[in-house]
Parts: sequence; C-alpha cells; structure tokens
Amino acid sequence: NHNATQYFIPASNTKLFTLYAGMKYLGDSLVGARYDIFDDTVIVIEPSGDPTFLNIEFKNQSLFQILKKFRTVEITPNRPTDFPKYSYGWAWDDFLEPYMPIKSEFPVFNNMVTFTLLNDTIDVMPIFFKKSLRDVTFSNNKSKRQGIDVKRRFSTNDFWSYDDLNKSKQLSFYADLITISKILNDTLHNSTTWVPINFRDINYKKIHSQPSDSLFKPMMHRSDNFFAEQTLLMASNEFLGFMSDDKMIDTVLKTSLKDLPQRPKWVDGSGLSRYNLATPQSLVYLLNKTKNEFGFSRLKNILPTGGTGTLSSYFKKYAGNIFAKTGTLSNNCALSGYLITKKGKLLIFSILNNNYITGATPVRKAVEKFLGEIIERY
Repeated sequence: NHNATQYFIPASNTKLFTLYAGMKYLGDSLVGARYDIFDDTVIVIEPSGDPTFLNIEFKNQSLFQILKKFRTVEITPNRPTDFPKYSYGWAWDDFLEPYMPIKSEFPVFNNMVTFTLLNDTIDVMPIFFKKSLRDVTFSNNKSKRQGIDVKRRFSTNDFWSYDDLNKSKQLSFYADLITISKILNDTLHNSTTWVPINFRDINYKKIHSQPSDSLFKPMMHRSDNFFAEQTLLMASNEFLGFMSDDKMIDTVLKTSLKDLPQRPKWVDGSGLSRYNLATPQSLVYLLNKTKNEFGFSRLKNILPTGGTGTLSSYFKKYAGNIFAKTGTLSNNCALSGYLITKKGKLLIFSILNNNYITGATPVRKAVEKFLGEIIERY
C-alpha cells in the first residue's frame, strides 16, 4: 500500500479505464455502422468509429461487402463531432509515428498509409495517396534508391519521400471525412461523398463487424493506442449517441466508476497524454470491478500473460500466473493486473513508477523480481 493514494502518470495503464468502458457499453460485438438504403442504388451510412473497417487484421468485412453493391455511398455523421484529431497533451512531434494515428469518425485502413520500395518504385497502400507523394531529395545522386523515408506536413496529406535505408515506411494520414470519402471512392469504385446534413427520411439499421474481444485483445496485448482511442469514441457513440471523449469520460466517472477511491484525471483513451493521472488504489479498484462484472476468464484472454504481448520479455517463467497491462512513457512505466500465486491465491496489484532518469528496463526488471517473489511466496 506504498503511496497507494498518490497520483502518478499511468501511461498505457489508462487503457484499463478504456477497456472497462468498452466492455461495459459495446456489448459482445462492435457496431460497424448504421445504414439505410434508398432505391437500391444509394446507401446512407452513419459512422460508428469502428477501427476494424478495411483493416487487414480483420478478415470479416461485412460493411465493405454491403457498400460495394451500391453506386452511391453517402457518409453522414449523426451530429457534428466535438473531439480533436489529437487528444489533449499528446506530443505534437510524434504526429507522424505509427503509434499515434489520428482519431476519426470513420477509420479506414487503420488510418495509416504504407510506402514500400519495390524495384526502385514506391508502392503505396491505400493507393489513393500515390498521387499525394512527391520525391524531394536523393542522396549522393544514386541512380537507384536503396531505401525510402516519408514525411507528411501537419494537418495535410502532402507527403514527400527521400532516400534512406528503410524498405518500408508506415505513418498516419490526416483522416478528415473529406479524405475518408475520397479513399472510399477510390477503393469502392463508386461515388462516395460526405454529406454534412442529410435531409432524407432515414431509418437506420445496425450492421455489426467483429466480436468486441477481437478488438480488445490486440488493444491490450500490444498496447494499441489507435484501437484504444477508437474504443472510447465507439463507447461514447453507443451510450451517449455521439462521439466525445470528454463527455464519455465524465459520464463513466460519474456513474459506473463513481465509487473509485480517488477520481482519476482521465483525458484520453490510450494513455499517450501526460495529463492523465491515477492512483494505484483506484487502478486496483478498477481491476477488481472489471473482474467482478465481466469475469476473470474473459480478462485472461484479453490481457497478456508472461512471455506474450508487451510482457514478451518478462515473467516468462510465470506464464499463466500473471495477466497485466504495461504502461510506458519516457521516465514513466507502470504495470497493473492480476497475479495467481503458487498457492492459488488471486491478487490484484498496481505498480506505478514515475520520474526516474534511467531507461525503463532496470525498473521493469525490479518490478519483475518483486512480483516473482510474491508469486513464489504466497
């Protein structure tokens, strides 16, 4: 119970709050979108924030199979969205990094674009961005490229490439609805448009995309920031009827999590923001509440154990004895989850470390040794 009521930056342990909101409000399967059909040629869709759409990890693409049957697709948000593309406190100079894709109402291709060097030409996926790519510099006047790097200007989709040693580069694109509609128009080979206000008499039906846990598991196993951000937006959309991180967080903290020992400062879905603050005691309460409401067997499938996911280098001898979520920002690391001791006791723990000046490895090894002794002794 050391410093259990003190506030720390939880980093990706923030995803434990997001996971609870997702499990609480998204049900067993994700809503891929809401839609209505007109004259067998026009389909109107209201996006749900589902990040699995046109994501190669997810083979089932029920929404895509429907959309490609229509000559005209109209994308209409149910109301103006009030969430920023980047959350409060995100590091602006990380905007190109694959771990910080832009949030959006209607994600496509994981809101990422991949540039790959193939036989001295650059392959682009989605191919829509091929026209946005410009060559700027070539090193040493080489006749053939050895590798590529790609950059993008902030708040635009103006890409440029130059020589580097990498054969492939992945980075986020600016995912506003106008760009999304253009990508879909290019992918579906039909007329896809963004309609800010739709005056049709619409009677929406839901289409489900994936089992919810198929999203939650990679979100927690590899600490996927994009999946976490979209999970919070989807939960808001289903529970409040619109997408708002702020209002959803405030609602959850005033209702389902109103009894937390200390109210956290919770500002995003992923934990990328250093504005997030939580106490170890509240994280233990949250983990216990999540277990009691949704069952430990389900959580054991969602959270990584020793030697897997973000724990791939730790607790290898304790696979099946620990199920936990890591959290890492420079000078901050966290680990919170469940232990099953050698005597069969189930313990819930939260260890938050902030403001050290070493790398994270010695801190993680110390935590591993400490928890290993608890597993063995109790």
